[in-house]
Amino acid sequence: MVSSIRERGRRKEGGGGNGSEGMRKLLLGLGFLVQGFRCFPWMAVNFFLKDGLKVDPSTLQILQCSANLPMVAKPFYGILSDSFYIFGQHRVPYIAFGAFLQAVSWIAIFLSPSNISFFTITLYLLLGNLGASVVEVANDAMVAELGKPPSSSSKNSPHSSSGQLQSFVWIAASVGGVLGNLAGGIAIDRFSPQVMFLMFGILLSIQFLVTIFIHESSLDLPKSSSDRGIKTQLSELIVALRKPEIYYSIIWFAASYAMIPALTGTMFYYQTEHLGIESSVLGVSKVFGQAAMLLWGIIYNKNLKSMSPRTLISAIQATMAVFMFSDFLFVKGVYRMFGIPDSLYVVLFSGLLEVLYFFKILPFNVLMAQLCPPGCEGSVMAFLMSALAVAVIISGYLGVALSSFVQVTAKDFSGLGHALLIQAVCTLLPVYFSSCIPDGVKAKTKPKEG
Repeated sequence: MVSSIRERGRRKEGGGGNGSEGMRKLLLGLGFLVQGFRCFPWMAVNFFLKDGLKVDPSTLQILQCSANLPMVAKPFYGILSDSFYIFGQHRVPYIAFGAFLQAVSWIAIFLSPSNISFFTITLYLLLGNLGASVVEVANDAMVAELGKPPSSSSKNSPHSSSGQLQSFVWIAASVGGVLGNLAGGIAIDRFSPQVMFLMFGILLSIQFLVTIFIHESSLDLPKSSSDRGIKTQLSELIVALRKPEIYYSIIWFAASYAMIPALTGTMFYYQTEHLGIESSVLGVSKVFGQAAMLLWGIIYNKNLKSMSPRTLISAIQATMAVFMFSDFLFVKGVYRMFGIPDSLYVVLFSGLLEVLYFFKILPFNVLMAQLCPPGCEGSVMAFLMSALAVAVIISGYLGVALSSFVQVTAKDFSGLGHALLIQAVCTLLPVYFSSCIPDGVKAKTKPKEG
């Protein structure tokens, strides 16, 4: 199989838009599919920590947030991939290396004893997320390079039109999420978490083997200089970040996540311990959410690409607040009074709210790809994802503090309603400052052609 992939890549090195496009979609589609499938082992991690290691909600959420620390260094990975070529390639080797690190991490957890210490599993999860962040940086950089609108001098360029490739990889990640959550909800009742870790490790090993047999020359990436050092790349990144339309947008985007106190760990315990929701129901809920993400990618690509990014992103932010207020009504038993079962609400609304957090990423990535200067796509997109990682970590720690403030524990959820109201108010605040997001991006990018 891999030999045929290699041979196919060689045949297409000399050109051919369709062949190059097929190889790009194979590499990126597989990468984002596996990225979306990461929910499969993480579902097992949540139950393993809760039932195996008996951690409390705050500790679970702290681990979930702290495991994202490798994501904070994404600008460094981006500068490396922009500056240093490995065997004449500057994206594909990083994808292969990241997949390898992830495979080692999850297989190591599988091989560890069942009484593995909290510290040890944290280290393994950090290693896995380090690999995942390297893969994401290389993938995002490729999407940014290929997703730029064609210039006046290259209108017939084979590189995809603005937004189309972003929608493709978004759909691939959503399909991975649907499959991961569906399989996770079924597997968690039939296999031990360690077996699920092994399954994901095998999938990552397949991704690694496929990737190393794809040569970057078969992808027809935009040409760039290979002798640019870190210092040059860093200075170009700083110049790019000094553009008001870029740094204002990134500041708003990160703040719109950071100022929301996340209550994911608390809600997980509330649903499983207090309400007794079965793991299979949680899996179906997450499948429903991922299916909504998949549908969102299709709708955006067909109907919303021409819509003002400011209006679209603000509308998503406001919708999140509405759903959080709905969670408040759910916790207070309002829906139960109308005969709506808790499990039905969890399936239809909890999974959807969980993915609403990420709806903003698709239009924002399209926006940044249009604004990003040529040559430092990896650095800028990595900086954006790093800012998002920092924001998510801050959000998680704020959620732990909020849960402690309203005195929510693994057994007492009486203050959860107040926490959800505070969360909804914090979610609405960024809408007031949405003017930081550029409106009418096409008008700003066209002058560059001249």
